[in-house]
Amino acid sequence: MSLTTGRGPLGNDRAGRFSKDVPDGVVYVEPHARRVQGVVGGDTVIDTEHALLVHRPGQVLTFAFPAGEVEGLPTEAEEEAPGYVRVPWDAVDAWFEEGRELVHYPPNPYHRVDCRPTTRRLRVEVAGTTLVDTDDTIILFETALAPRLYVAPAHVRMDLLRPSDTVTYCNYKGHSTYWSAVIGDTVVDDVAWSYEDPLPESTPIRGYLSFEPTVAEVSAELPRA
Repeated sequence: MSLTTGRGPLGNDRAGRFSKDVPDGVVYVEPHARRVQGVVGGDTVIDTEHALLVHRPGQVLTFAFPAGEVEGLPTEAEEEAPGYVRVPWDAVDAWFEEGRELVHYPPNPYHRVDCRPTTRRLRVEVAGTTLVDTDDTIILFETALAPRLYVAPAHVRMDLLRPSDTVTYCNYKGHSTYWSAVIGDTVVDDVAWSYEDPLPESTPIRGYLSFEPTVAEVSAELPRA
């Protein structure tokens, strides 16, 4: 993510520009001086501080490991780093980086989450009913993604929301809780989400809600792109 996707510098819709042309499809490879472990059946099958991070345009970040440090697992040679191999993410039961369990893909060192208190107004309506109307918000800036406004439950008609079964995970914010709106006989699924136990970098939005503009009428005072 970050460098090679979305608005990142090597993404397809980069926000800025380079002073000189960058070749299409360029791959960035860098050393990753953190302890990376892979566990299968309770046994640690990868344990290294010599991993590389491989950034490919339009793809999620991947690890590459010294070939001599990987045994008994499916591998594929990393053409951008001779002597290194890639291991499919699902080839192990769990991945860890310096003690934190990873989900889906390696966290990107260039990906940031910044949460700032603000007075940017957020108004949300569903089925003609106002769920939120306040300027007491937190704006979350996340690398390569559009900023989002989050709001405390005290400013939300929580009596009109109920938890849904939808679950997602973000390597920078943690596990999400999704909320559906119930307005009379109308049910609108997954109008909002929150992080009840966020990762340390996202603690300012603990328990706060953000709303999905594709299923609710959201008016958010956000920075211009």
